[in-house]
Amino acid sequence: MNKSFSESYKSAGVDVTAGYKSVELIKKHVARTKIDGVVSGIGGFGGTFAPNFTGMSEPVLVSGTDGVGTKLKIAFLMDKHDTVGIDCVAMCVNDVVCCGAKPLFFLDYVAVGKNYPERIEQIVAGIAEGCVQAGCALIGGETAEHPGMMPENEYDLAGFNVGIVDKNKMIDGSDLSEGDVLIGIASSGVHSNGFSLIRKVFDVNKDNVNIYYDELGKTLGEELLTPTKIYVKPLLEIIEKYNIKAISHITGGGFYENIPRMLKDGMAARINKSSVPVLPIFNLIQKVGNIPERDMFNTFNMGVGICLAVSQAEANDVITTLKALGENAFVIGEVVSGEEKGIEIC
Repeated sequence: MNKSFSESYKSAGVDVTAGYKSVELIKKHVARTKIDGVVSGIGGFGGTFAPNFTGMSEPVLVSGTDGVGTKLKIAFLMDKHDTVGIDCVAMCVNDVVCCGAKPLFFLDYVAVGKNYPERIEQIVAGIAEGCVQAGCALIGGETAEHPGMMPENEYDLAGFNVGIVDKNKMIDGSDLSEGDVLIGIASSGVHSNGFSLIRKVFDVNKDNVNIYYDELGKTLGEELLTPTKIYVKPLLEIIEKYNIKAISHITGGGFYENIPRMLKDGMAARINKSSVPVLPIFNLIQKVGNIPERDMFNTFNMGVGICLAVSQAEANDVITTLKALGENAFVIGEVVSGEEKGIEIC
């Protein structure tokens, strides 16, 4: 039994025994994520993983880090903490797979005002679920109790992911051509971006977060806490079958910031906004907040979580395959020539 305990430290607001209890509670969730390559369990000074380089001529590690942001404020108001971990994983692995990389492992960092072990378990259960959806292992993390830095009932959540890809199979947009087709894959909702604006638009508080909206078919809080969709498995499958030339994860900055990141010099993107299946939550945000359309496309995913570029010859097959994998995929535009990387939404 671990006999580490400090009454003095506890009186200052840090209860190390709560940390030990948290670790015991999360072990079963971490176990769900174990895959080939995991060397040791949680609890050591470093997470260990032995990657398999078989069949790779020049393996490249690809890493990504992110957090959940002010979406956590909605979780606090609703006292629901078992889905934000999925968001945390999604924001990292969806970036890594844009390079064509397979996520290998994930580590989290949870900073809390006060360590409530059962709440930590809920958070980590979500992280573990995200890792299962992405096919990667949760090999470590850190829970830090920070009394005085934040209210006792609040926390912040971030993490990072490492993936691997053979260098000659990396997706970087280098072979994009004029006329290539831009395909969108539907989002599950707002995902984990733009929540500072959303909270301002709705003046979100403990009362109105529970208002039911007919156009949403659920309460505002339920809609906003819908977890970010994880696209790793379907994307890896189509990457194996087709020449996917470029991939963009539509996160903070919406269309205007993220789609140009997948383009090479001399190429631009032309988006047909009538082809974008805008979700009801975005129409509601725009209406309530009286937000200009350009600002909407410059802040939110608008119903498109992933944009990818393929040749005209393969576009229909890629869409058919994605639909067979359970994804809602559709043409949203094309690659055009341009003096600089840019985007036109028309």
